[in-house]
Amino acid sequence: MLQEITYYLIFGIPFIVYLGIITLSMFFMTAMLGLLKRRGKTRLSLHWHFRLAYISIFLGIVHGILGVLAYF
Repeated sequence: MLQEITYYLIFGIPFIVYLGIITLSMFFMTAMLGLLKRRGKTRLSLHWHFRLAYISIFLGIVHGILGVLAYF
């Protein structure tokens, strides 16, 4: 069941690859928002930084679970 989800092909590339790319992008956006906020170059609140961090961690956990459980 999980192998079907993990290796579901989207444009010839497995779903887990796309999930990894999205997760990595979210971590970069979270770090960039924190850096820009520290330098005073954005008017977004600090709550957005925490929201992006929670989403990034959630996606990372899902990505890891799909990757590990695909072999069981």
